[in-house]
Amino acid sequence: MDRNGEARSKRKQPPTPALDRPSKQLRPEASFLTEADDVAQNGVLYSAQNDADEERMLPLAAAAVDSPEWQATITRVVKNVVSIHFCQTCSFDTDPAVSSEATGFVVDAERGYILTNRHVVGAGPFWGYCIFDNHEECDVYPVYRDPVHDFGILRFDPKAIKYMPVAALELRPDLARVGVEIRVVGNDAGEKLSILSGVISRLDRNAPEYGEGYSDFNTNYIQAAAAASGGSSGSPVVNVDGYAVALQAGGRADGAATDYFLPLDRPLRALECIRKGKPVSRGTIQCQWMIKPFDECRRLGLSSAWEAAIRQGLPKETGMLVAEIVLPKGPADSKIEEGDVLVKVNGKLLTQFIRLDAVLDTSVGKPIKLLVQRGGKDIDVELTVGDLHAITPDRFVTVAGGSFHNLSYQQARLYAIAVKGVFVSEAAGSFRFESTESGWLIDSVDQKKTPNLDAFIEVMKGIPDRARVVVTYKHLRDLHTLNTSIIYIDRHWTTKMRLAVRNDKTGIWDFTDLDEPLPPAAPVPRKAQFIRLDRVKPAAAADVVRSFVRISCSMPVKLDGFPRARKIGFGVVIDAAKGLVIVSRAVVPYDLCDISITVADSIIVDGQILFMHPLQNYAIIQYDPSLVLAPVQSAKLSKETIRQGDSTIFLGFNQNLRVVVAETTVTDITTVAIPANASAPRYRAINLDAITVDTGLSGQCGSGVLVSQDGTVQALWSSYLGERSPHTNKDIEYHLGMATPTLLPVIDQIQGGKIPKLRMLNVETNIVQMSQVRIMGVSEDWIQKVEQENPERHQLFMVRKVECGHDQTLQEGDVILTLNGRLITRVSELDVMYDHDTLDAVIVRNCQEMSIKVPTVPTEDLETDRAVIFCGAVLHRPHHAVRQQISKLHSEVYVSARTRGSPAYQYGLAPTNFITAVDDVKTPDLASFVKEVNKIPDNTYFRLKSVTFDNVPWVVTMKKNEHYFPTMDLTKDVREACGWRRVTYENGSPHKGVSSLTAEVMDEGAGHEEDVE
Repeated sequence: MDRNGEARSKRKQPPTPALDRPSKQLRPEASFLTEADDVAQNGVLYSAQNDADEERMLPLAAAAVDSPEWQATITRVVKNVVSIHFCQTCSFDTDPAVSSEATGFVVDAERGYILTNRHVVGAGPFWGYCIFDNHEECDVYPVYRDPVHDFGILRFDPKAIKYMPVAALELRPDLARVGVEIRVVGNDAGEKLSILSGVISRLDRNAPEYGEGYSDFNTNYIQAAAAASGGSSGSPVVNVDGYAVALQAGGRADGAATDYFLPLDRPLRALECIRKGKPVSRGTIQCQWMIKPFDECRRLGLSSAWEAAIRQGLPKETGMLVAEIVLPKGPADSKIEEGDVLVKVNGKLLTQFIRLDAVLDTSVGKPIKLLVQRGGKDIDVELTVGDLHAITPDRFVTVAGGSFHNLSYQQARLYAIAVKGVFVSEAAGSFRFESTESGWLIDSVDQKKTPNLDAFIEVMKGIPDRARVVVTYKHLRDLHTLNTSIIYIDRHWTTKMRLAVRNDKTGIWDFTDLDEPLPPAAPVPRKAQFIRLDRVKPAAAADVVRSFVRISCSMPVKLDGFPRARKIGFGVVIDAAKGLVIVSRAVVPYDLCDISITVADSIIVDGQILFMHPLQNYAIIQYDPSLVLAPVQSAKLSKETIRQGDSTIFLGFNQNLRVVVAETTVTDITTVAIPANASAPRYRAINLDAITVDTGLSGQCGSGVLVSQDGTVQALWSSYLGERSPHTNKDIEYHLGMATPTLLPVIDQIQGGKIPKLRMLNVETNIVQMSQVRIMGVSEDWIQKVEQENPERHQLFMVRKVECGHDQTLQEGDVILTLNGRLITRVSELDVMYDHDTLDAVIVRNCQEMSIKVPTVPTEDLETDRAVIFCGAVLHRPHHAVRQQISKLHSEVYVSARTRGSPAYQYGLAPTNFITAVDDVKTPDLASFVKEVNKIPDNTYFRLKSVTFDNVPWVVTMKKNEHYFPTMDLTKDVREACGWRRVTYENGSPHKGVSSLTAEVMDEGAGHEEDVE
């Protein structure tokens, strides 16, 4: 499968590329496994990630030597096996949001029931369809997912299958016996039939553990000695008569030909209950048992008398059930202890999970009696059986970007804790804690305890929008530590608090809006003092610290290829009276965001964007200075350009957000262009002179200044977002300085109350030396003029790339000599473009000197001002970085990101694709696209014509899903409180938007990295 967050090539791909679906990993049996590995302690989980990898799957046992009986059986069985294509639409409990494929098989043809694995059906919202052997397709809906065991039941409409008779496999758990020859039949829509042959060798394996993900327990697994390893989630295990005797569950791929199957006793019982319209009762005493052989039971204290009695009464048994984990505050707490050996239940000898399950499932709410051996002593225990469904979450609430539900039995069992607390299933938005995506338990919010989901909901209802509150929380892996954070509550981008409740009749989750957000409290002025750097000399330079403020930028949607949902950095106050701050665009990348400005580490105020420079990596933002009663100092910006070799003082903020100071020297000033990010174009600075200094602190600080002895700021020190490393999958940030005189023309206009409307040459240049330009046809006269004009750097500029989307007379490879009569040897001399519609240029092209008129282009439309979220894909006009890197714009509908577990993920609509048509109707822009997709009925297939970034056209078929992924239209509108108007469409009709916006679950296509610093 295309696992969420993984990098995807820009080339044309199938909907679920085989190369992105990991094969089974090799690991010894004794090793421990995490869900990411999909390797069990005693097996490999055939999870959603392991399914059907054509190129990586280990060789399967061919059926070439099968007998005629087996061939006839397999021919019948294959018609009952289906390929399941599904999305788990959001993170829930142990399951992340994924799009994948698996296998299932029909177990009731009349009612339309399919048996598959629980890790396929998932604990949370599910959306999918199945494909039969003859390639007929129909939707499937969950009917039942077991709280513990690895099976689930899906429902389909048998009438939808018109071209083949639908038959069912009969479940016969009684036929699973040692020595029985079996086949495991997996089917990928008839395109790849995998048949694993083997012989059942054991019936009493413990269930494998899969680390922090979903794991089955309290059941035995069947082991088969197989001729080869292979298979697919949900495949039937059949005997020669065509009966299903087990369900594919796991296997080993470490060289031992072994596979593990789930017995069908409990699936058969669940199926019978569903057929009769009865609830599938499931009992629990919140104790995990393990099968342990007699020799180990003896070491735990099993008496010889009881061993003899069991061996005589149950002569085929070789082990007993031993208590492994007893959950605190559960029915078995203080009554059963770890290491207790189970002897009797309700007066009868019991050594098998199947019989224990049968007793518990029929005794919910009733007392049962257990006899256990503890250290050789008989212990009689009476306890009341609890309802397993009651401690399995069937609802969750989404608020402030995060998702929450009560802690599940699965998670509690894994960490041996009580089944209580509010679990953060999607740690996003306001509730994005540190760098870990999952595993958090909320202890309190706003000084109020939240022991369960209902209490959490009531607390959240009383918190106003934009409030900052204290949250305490623990991680399941470290329950010894109570963490404390202050979070910013977002109830404007994610307006509604929504409750989702599982509906097993319809197979979908029903959403209910719980409340309207309380309006934000009015801000009040506050006092503060800056820190003092008394030991730093000169004092004027140290006093520059009063010009710094901390900037926190949170983005609810990933736009423009930007990889993060939150960034923190520092800005420099350039006008304290007006509240103007200059900050790097690596911190504030676009204006669909919330900006918080912290002054003197004390006062927090909101900020808004006034101006974003298209080329030079800075933005100017503004706060309300009347709210800040602190001695903020306007930075004094130098009008003189700092030069190579000049002494200066470096003052910056390191990774710990602490100020550092060092005297240093300018080592170089060179013209650079920040490297482009190939996999997902995003904003980068080009055509700039970058300053470097000789202190090691410069590489540790992403924000700062170079300041003179009298406190004049000579250069800004900023972060420049570069490419993503293919080796580490980390974003590279360059820390460079930019001389302040470059900033002054723009700052002067903004201080005068005017927002600059710049024009620019839509080209990227690089420097060329005299040895190169001479070969390219530049005359000796021009070379002498360059040497005289710029004695420090003998250079000219060559057009490296012409941006697409606008007409341009310059061509790639042109050497620019003059613009409007001025020789161009410095980047700052290109600034003439900002104020002119056309420029008179003298260039050298193909060794010929010529004079041309060069048009400039407006920059107002470079920033994204509209975004559409459709089927989980984030669409907007190709942003500036795309135009810089591509030679042709195929349309104005560009895929910038996509949400995990969405139709966009499932059907392969990838970031960097362009959409050119919907159902053969051309959609050159977002308006026409929205018009056409609103005509498409929900749950209906449609066609998108697309073009990859590398100009490869292709057609993707998708099915619309408005229930989980409604169409949302975001348009910049200064009249709105947050600066953007939001409209959500249902059945093609607009209404005021209420759907959640969560950038953390979006993948911009450059591979997955942590979304928050």
